[in-house]
Amino acid sequence: MPKILRISTVPSSLNILLKGQLKFLNRYFEITAVSGSGIDLKEVQKREDVNIHVIEMQRQISPFKDLVSLIKLYTYFRKVKPELIHSITPKAGLLSMLAGKLAGVPVRIHTFTGLVFPYKTGIMQKLLIIMDRILCYCATDIFPEGKGVMNDLIKFNITDKPLKIIANGNVNGIDLDFFDPDVISYSEKQTLKTALSIKEDDFVFLFVGRLVRDKGINELVRAFNQLNSEVDNIKLLLVGPFEEELDPILTETKRSIEENSNIISVGFQKDVRPYFAISDIFVFPSYREGFPNVVLQSLAMNVPAIVTDISGSNEIINKHINGMIVDVKNELQLLEAMCEIYKNPAFLEKLIKNSRISVQKFGNKLVWEEIKELYMKKLNNY
Repeated sequence: MPKILRISTVPSSLNILLKGQLKFLNRYFEITAVSGSGIDLKEVQKREDVNIHVIEMQRQISPFKDLVSLIKLYTYFRKVKPELIHSITPKAGLLSMLAGKLAGVPVRIHTFTGLVFPYKTGIMQKLLIIMDRILCYCATDIFPEGKGVMNDLIKFNITDKPLKIIANGNVNGIDLDFFDPDVISYSEKQTLKTALSIKEDDFVFLFVGRLVRDKGINELVRAFNQLNSEVDNIKLLLVGPFEEELDPILTETKRSIEENSNIISVGFQKDVRPYFAISDIFVFPSYREGFPNVVLQSLAMNVPAIVTDISGSNEIINKHINGMIVDVKNELQLLEAMCEIYKNPAFLEKLIKNSRISVQKFGNKLVWEEIKELYMKKLNNY
C-alpha cells in the first residue's frame, strides 16, 4: 500500500483534530503519524492503529531548532520514501513541505486550518507571510479549511496555486453519532448539575476552549458580569485550561472567574458532551479561527451558539437561524446577544430546533471519503 505521512507540530493536533480519520484512511494506505513526542501520540497509535514517528518541532520561531527539525524530516523522508505527505499546523507545514520538496516526495499536501498573519502587523506579519509563501511554493496541493481561510490566502497573495475546500469545510468533520444529545441521560445531567451547584431554573451560558485572550474570554466575562448584575439565575460555565504563558487573560478577568460564584470553571475535560447537555447557549467570542470544531460540536448537541464574525464561525452559524453573530471584541454586542437569548425563550427554542439539523452536511464520514478519493487521485497522477 502507498506510504502516507500525516504530520503536525504537536501530537495533540493529530489526536484531537483527526480523531477517527487516520484509522479510516489506514484501511486503504499505510498511514504514519509524525509529530513531536507526548502522550497524545501514543493515544493516536493505540486508537487509530497507525504507525507513529517522533520528530520534535517548535511552535514558536526558533531558527536553530527549526533547522534541526528540517534536517530530521528530510532524513526521515529519504529513508522511508513516502508517496504522499499531508501536514496540518503552521510550523509542521513549513518544515515538512520544504523537507518533502528537497527529498523528492511526489505529493505534498498542506491543509491551512487557520492563519495567523492577518491578525499581526509590521515585521512579524511580513515574516509570517514569507513563511506561508515558502510553504505553498514547496507544496504540490493547498487546501484551506474554509472560505474565510481561502479568501485570506488570496487577499494576501500567498499562492497562485488552485485552492479547494475539502467537502463543506473543516479538517475532520463532526462525528454526529458521538456528539448526539440523546447519549447523555437525564440522570447524568442532573448529577452534573448538582455537582456544579446549578439549579433547575438556572440559565447556563457555556464556553469550551482554552481560556486565553484570543478566545474573547475578557469580553465574555465582563459581559456576563454586567448581565449577572441585573439577574441572578444565570451561570457561566467555562470548560478549558488557562494558559499563562502564550496568551493569558487579564488579571481582573481571572479574579472575576475566581470570585463570582455564578462563574464555574472546570478546567480541561476530555468529554465535553455532558457540559453541552446541561447548557442553554454556547458563547464563542474568539478573535480568529480556521473552522472551529467546537461550534460544530455545540450545534450537533442541539445547543445554538453566539459567535464572532470570523472565518469558520460565520460559515457555520446562520444569523437568527441556528445562532447569533457579533463583531469581534465588541463587548456591547455580545452583552446584547446574551440578553436577547436569555429574555426570549421563544427565539431560543427556534434556534434549538435548527441547530443539529444545520450540521448534517459536516458529517465526518463525508470528509473522510473525500480525502480518500483525493489521495487516490493524486497518487494515480504522479
